[in-house]
Amino acid sequence: MKLFDPRALGAAPAGLRRERIEGSPRFKDGRFHNTEPLSVMRRDRPLSERLSIVGEFFTGGASRRPLRELPVVSPLDAWARPAETGLRATWLGHSTVLLEIEGFRVLTDPIWSERVSPVAWAGPRRFHRVPVTVEELPPLDAVIVSHDHYDHLDHATVRELARREVPFFTSLGVGAHLEAWGVAPRLVTELDWWESALLPRARGRLGFTATPSRHFSGRGAGSNRTAWSSFVIESDRHRVFFSGDTGLSSEFETIGDKFGSFDLTMLEVGAFHPAWGDVHLGPENALVAHRMLRGKTLLPVHWGTFDLGLHPWEEPAEVLAVRAGEARVHVVTPKVGAAIEPSRVERADTWWRELLDPTPRGSLATGSASPIRS
Repeated sequence: MKLFDPRALGAAPAGLRRERIEGSPRFKDGRFHNTEPLSVMRRDRPLSERLSIVGEFFTGGASRRPLRELPVVSPLDAWARPAETGLRATWLGHSTVLLEIEGFRVLTDPIWSERVSPVAWAGPRRFHRVPVTVEELPPLDAVIVSHDHYDHLDHATVRELARREVPFFTSLGVGAHLEAWGVAPRLVTELDWWESALLPRARGRLGFTATPSRHFSGRGAGSNRTAWSSFVIESDRHRVFFSGDTGLSSEFETIGDKFGSFDLTMLEVGAFHPAWGDVHLGPENALVAHRMLRGKTLLPVHWGTFDLGLHPWEEPAEVLAVRAGEARVHVVTPKVGAAIEPSRVERADTWWRELLDPTPRGSLATGSASPIRS
């Protein structure tokens, strides 16, 4: 195993791709910008607190990792049957979801690696096994990559998916990474905000629209050289919103106004902190965003797989479940690998509470596969 593979850093946009980037209204002075200003480490927080946050992030804490491996179930039997309602979602960990919508299968921000890092021997390590291998995935119609951070764009996973000849839909500039890792250029569609693309098929159509998010990008030298987006996925009968990474933004109201409502919103809830409030939602702001988007059901993502925040590992789901109950918002919190049809789920499954008991019960993982060790 190589200590470091420089290909994991990706490739810089060039040629016609660079020209298209420079034509984006959000690209100025060599970088993409948010339409609402942000600070990753907000300067309205005291300096002492900001320094303390940096130290805490690197030193960690026992509560940031579960006492034992998270429960994992196999979705293979469920995937062998069509979704009766036409809409099914399988959370595979972090922000990776297999979305089945009117017979189409869409995979979001796929990551199968053991760590989120440019190297295989360091960086945040996953809490659980992946439910299936990449080879066990059913035929895919599309892959969405929201932006190029390591926990959303995984070098080893993309290289495996490239062999499947599956179309990728992503943000401006990210296609340079994909093509450098083996995805055929004809299979890469890059979208700026409010641009759309169709995936037609004999029995229906599936539309993808890149929509605003409030975040940043970068995986090597320099930042914000590629874009970041949320995505709207539409079939003839269903509409789904995928947040990627984002802080709360008034633009969610615009998205809700434009598209009407969403059967399912897949919103990030983990790695939150008041000092990072501009770039991550957290559970309470996820509920605000869900209302702004006119969502019917909320599926939380970006939690429970990697230690990327300063909070106890289960806190995003616990806070969301409690607040959603108070606000009467329909939230679904399936175990990793559980394939669910959102309209058929009555209430949140608070499975994480079983792991908070300090009494050892052994590993709860079943029917799971080993992650990629890139």
